[in-house]
Amino acid sequence: MTPIISASELASELAGSRPPVLLDVRYQMGGPPGRPAYAAGHLPGAVYIDLDEELADPPGGGRGRHPLPNLDAFGTVMRRAGVRSGAPVVVYDGGQGWAAARAWWLLRWTGHADVRILDGGLPAWTGPLSTDSPSPEEGDFVPAPGAMRLLDADGAAALARTGLLLDARAGERYRGETEPIDPVAGHIPGAVSAPTTENVDATGRYLPTETLAARFKALGAMEAPEVGVYCGSGVSAAQQLVALELAGVPAALYAGSWSEWISDPDRPVATGANP
Repeated sequence: MTPIISASELASELAGSRPPVLLDVRYQMGGPPGRPAYAAGHLPGAVYIDLDEELADPPGGGRGRHPLPNLDAFGTVMRRAGVRSGAPVVVYDGGQGWAAARAWWLLRWTGHADVRILDGGLPAWTGPLSTDSPSPEEGDFVPAPGAMRLLDADGAAALARTGLLLDARAGERYRGETEPIDPVAGHIPGAVSAPTTENVDATGRYLPTETLAARFKALGAMEAPEVGVYCGSGVSAAQQLVALELAGVPAALYAGSWSEWISDPDRPVATGANP
């Protein structure tokens, strides 16, 4: 199953006999919370999911800025939103694609196979919006982690040596020229720079499959025995995993990412343009 769905395809499915559950995951790092935007207008029937509060545990403890959520709590949130095992789910955000990909990856990792991302996010939707607060029927989804590969710090370090570890952050952060968020600049030794901005067009829609395949082939993903991805806190890296899946490349997520990596001063840090 493709990990994305177009706005026109979604409109058709919503009018059909098996409409998907809709999750609104609007989020902007360092910006205003997404709930007021959701209240001002969202896809009819969509339930708001807070990335910081419901798709991540509190930061700290050496686990990075967006640690994976407690699975019991995550399951409660998903069931409250109406998520059912085997029933389709579509997630969307404000168009950047990072937050929606985080929700997509968490659901996929915990065993939900039928989940897609609205390509281009809310700006791609031309249908009506709603200000109602839906009360969906309780779902039955119970998270069962392990359906997608997850890396820890040691696994990421090993993969950088034996396979291909992609750094999804902006190139200047990878090179260590600037670091606006985390206290240490640079990258994991052996990682290759692959900014997420090169996965999408100006509207936030994913590039054509053949274009993405050519991009990742040039980065060495097609020949690598294994591919992994990290970013600053494990959010934008999920968008890279979507692009890789579209290109036909299975990949693992280092969820702790750079913010976890640098929490241990004994872990090495590289700078410059080379891995």
